[in-house]
Amino acid sequence: MSIKCAFLFPGQGSQAIGMGEDFFNNSDIAKKMIKEATKRTGIDFKELLFKENSNLEKTEFTQPAILLVSVIANRLFQDRVNITPVYSLGHSLGEFSALVSIGALDAIDAVELVNLRGKLMAEACSKQEVGMMVSLGLDDEKVEDICQTQRDAGMQVWAVNYNAKGQIVIAGVKADLEKLVPVLKEAKAKRALLLNMSVASHCPLLDSAKEPLKNRLNEILKDNFIAPVISNVTADKYDSKDEALELLANQLTSPVKYKQSIANFDGDVDCYVEFGHGGVLKGLNKRATKKPHFVVSDMASLEIAIEEISKLNSEN
Repeated sequence: MSIKCAFLFPGQGSQAIGMGEDFFNNSDIAKKMIKEATKRTGIDFKELLFKENSNLEKTEFTQPAILLVSVIANRLFQDRVNITPVYSLGHSLGEFSALVSIGALDAIDAVELVNLRGKLMAEACSKQEVGMMVSLGLDDEKVEDICQTQRDAGMQVWAVNYNAKGQIVIAGVKADLEKLVPVLKEAKAKRALLLNMSVASHCPLLDSAKEPLKNRLNEILKDNFIAPVISNVTADKYDSKDEALELLANQLTSPVKYKQSIANFDGDVDCYVEFGHGGVLKGLNKRATKKPHFVVSDMASLEIAIEEISKLNSEN
């Protein structure tokens, strides 16, 4: 195909019981990948994904679950469509799914890796109660200034996810985040809401997780990029193992520049294809681009994406 597509992958927060079940029920490839991931990690993914449980909200389980469903969706798509993405982009955890999609990580290695990532993040945050919150309706600079003022006063809060215009996520110590709510509302935030998160992602509180993650990544990452990946840290492309090692370690303690990534490279593509549950990134992209955006989350949406992309390709 000559159509220019970007592959997109969601991060933590997109999980839900039942995600991936339609793939499992209708695809031998999905069954095999879930079986292999279960054998490798010791996590019963059929139980985790398809039955009511509390583990899916714990980061060491959330991360491999989301990645596994995303890479299954991408595998089924790529088996049907002869297309190499112009670039691959993931939101936070999704950057690891992106690496699988362009051949730099084996899918099951990646499941094991992000299980470790989740454990390292949980361990780094275990000595204090931490969390994350979303601020809506304020400019980035205003939120950054508020967080800096609070840090100058001894609090631990950081602007960490630049998702869309007027939407930014803040991470830090939970008590400090709670104190931030009235400050943000006084600054005319439309909303300041604590999220259901047990870790404080993309801030200095995760510094202890960087080195062990980098060491494991070095053992399994391939220098075999069939397309570039957009870094959450820089909002720029990279396409080598050496770059990935530094960027993915630094991603733990650096803000996610998602909206900047879309803005920087929207002109390079004709459409976006998001792989995984929820269509979270489609919601963000509505504010940033007019390009078509397809979500592959089950077998029906897989067929729709293939059909619509084929139509677009014939029009180009």
